[in-house]
Amino acid sequence: MAEQNCLVTNDWICGEYLRSRSQELVDATLEHVGITVASVAIGVLVALPLALLARRFRFLAGPILGVTTVLYSVPSLAMFSLLLPFFGLSVSLVVTGLVLYSLTVLVRNILAGLQAVPEEARDAAKGMGYGPLRLLWEVELPLALPALLAGVRITTVSTVALTTVGAIVDYGGLGTLILDGLDTTFKAQVLTASVLCVLLAVTADLLLLGLQRLLTPWTRARRTRTSRASRKAAVTKVAEPA
Repeated sequence: MAEQNCLVTNDWICGEYLRSRSQELVDATLEHVGITVASVAIGVLVALPLALLARRFRFLAGPILGVTTVLYSVPSLAMFSLLLPFFGLSVSLVVTGLVLYSLTVLVRNILAGLQAVPEEARDAAKGMGYGPLRLLWEVELPLALPALLAGVRITTVSTVALTTVGAIVDYGGLGTLILDGLDTTFKAQVLTASVLCVLLAVTADLLLLGLQRLLTPWTRARRTRTSRASRKAAVTKVAEPA
């Protein structure tokens, strides 16, 4: 009986809220995931050519990194207000703002990954007749994947959080439920939507970590060799006579 009345007593934890508003929670979660995935995917598509430009023309690296950093420093309310005349009150407004925020991390990580590719690998590929595009897709990007995917992980987690700000234009996924719950002091809704946001961020990070390990098996092999070498050195040191 007490559980059935938790909506009336406005408890923070309320099973009746989960049962009666399950479809609303599912819809908000799906919207949240859709906005996050679209923003990160478009962000990668925009960041990759920017990183390539910064790598190819060094004099552009400073301006590109500077502009993306400035964009990230713009408050979300101001960002959405600046974009409002172009997109109106739509989901495109939120996605565009999140894409702009994602660029500072993505461009830096992709650029760092490309710059870390050993010159010997490039020279060997060129010696085998690889052209610029083939060199990029078959040598440089695969070797830059650890840095690129690390940037995607950071961006995804931050985008899950920033998506909630879209609630100010009614396209914030779970953020809309949080804002509505705060306006009406609906405790169960605020807590449930907030917990779901955290779970989304953790789940996305774990999935991307698994994808990173799957796509970069050589990093695990290198760590294993390093670990074995360290253990062997430790055993040798212990076995040495005093």
